[in-house]
Amino acid sequence: MSSTSNTIPSKVAIIGRPNVGKSSLFNVLVKHRRSLVKNESGVTRDIIIEPAEWWGRRFDVVDTGGLTEAKDTISQLIREQIVSLLKSFDALIVVMDGKSGLVPEDKDVVRMAMESGLPYALVVNKIDSWSQKDLMLSEFYEFGETLFPCSFEKRDGVDEVVEWIRATLPEDKNSHFAGVRLAIVGKPNVGKSSLCNYLLNEKRMLVSDIAGTTMDSIELPFKYNNNDYLLVDTAGLRRPSKRDEGLERIAAVKSHNAIDRADIVLLLVDGLEDVSHQDARMVEYILERHKAVILVINKSDLGKSQLDEFRKTHREQIAQKFHFFPDIPTVFISAKTGAGVKNLFADVDNLWQKLNKRITTSKLNNFFYEVIRAAPAPVWATQDVKFYYLTQTHQKPPSFIAFANHPQGVTPSYRRFLAKNIRENFDLKGVPIRIFVMGSK
Repeated sequence: MSSTSNTIPSKVAIIGRPNVGKSSLFNVLVKHRRSLVKNESGVTRDIIIEPAEWWGRRFDVVDTGGLTEAKDTISQLIREQIVSLLKSFDALIVVMDGKSGLVPEDKDVVRMAMESGLPYALVVNKIDSWSQKDLMLSEFYEFGETLFPCSFEKRDGVDEVVEWIRATLPEDKNSHFAGVRLAIVGKPNVGKSSLCNYLLNEKRMLVSDIAGTTMDSIELPFKYNNNDYLLVDTAGLRRPSKRDEGLERIAAVKSHNAIDRADIVLLLVDGLEDVSHQDARMVEYILERHKAVILVINKSDLGKSQLDEFRKTHREQIAQKFHFFPDIPTVFISAKTGAGVKNLFADVDNLWQKLNKRITTSKLNNFFYEVIRAAPAPVWATQDVKFYYLTQTHQKPPSFIAFANHPQGVTPSYRRFLAKNIRENFDLKGVPIRIFVMGSK
């Protein structure tokens, strides 16, 4: 895999208790609606990292979950997650709510910022009436005189926060990054975040038994066997009829966007359950988007002990459910222990090589001549379709253009016939190749 020179941008993280406007500030800084914003506590549950550029200076902005003293599982996981990642940030922005006033949880967040040893800014949001600014800030002065009054909704005071960020963040560091972009998708609670955490060796993704813990798509670089990858963990996908809440609908859109940005999609399924119709629909969607996919059967360590003929049973189900894609690569793993992950990345690397494969026009046409001669030609009106030559485009996955006298006569079934033969002849099994047909004089 090739690598290209790049820099590691400095990171500023936004922290605070729930519903003070952290995600609103994040969206203002990155200049688009990347983070979920809703008048509901606990909407942001994962670390979200996006690049920002202001006045010629680039940096990464990190949105975090709300910090509380609550003892529920999600709240405790969010706190552990943020504490474990503090060392990877370069500066902090502590956001507080001017309308609600100072509360004990704010003091706890400021204490966390002070103990981190990082430079931090204290930002008081929801100062919507500038004439009331001094009154609304008064109780926050116990933390010091340097406070940034803001209204993120009106964009008031944001420029001053950006000036502080530019003056505080260190210069970017040189690095190298290039590699394969992997999107991990699947139904809720199948182990996507556990697999991410195993690969990253950090608790960057929340892991719990509560379905729907991951609400956003998060991209993180990592290395495996000295190769570079970019990992996208996505919200769990439910059937459309079960997406009752607006948040789940937004999360599903973000998952589909992650698929569109990926080179290879890892569809994770629970090995203790049957392969479902929803899994098959997801593979169909991935193929419609012309993305390579690997089916990853998780929890195989438990499956072996709980189910008779575990792998055989699943392979039979896969053959039935994915009859439209019989070459789908399949790997059995345990995200918790890492068993099978080595085989997974062997398949990833093999598929990546196929995605970048180039076939000379002369080889393609020698093959093409033999294939079209061995099968009846398609017919357009009363004339046989005549093919002239076949060539590969520069797209990925590999795509091919066939030139013919009557392109409209080449049916989808004949395209599938050509694609099947190309896969078999040029070792492209498991690759969703495309066949275009163009007219030629």
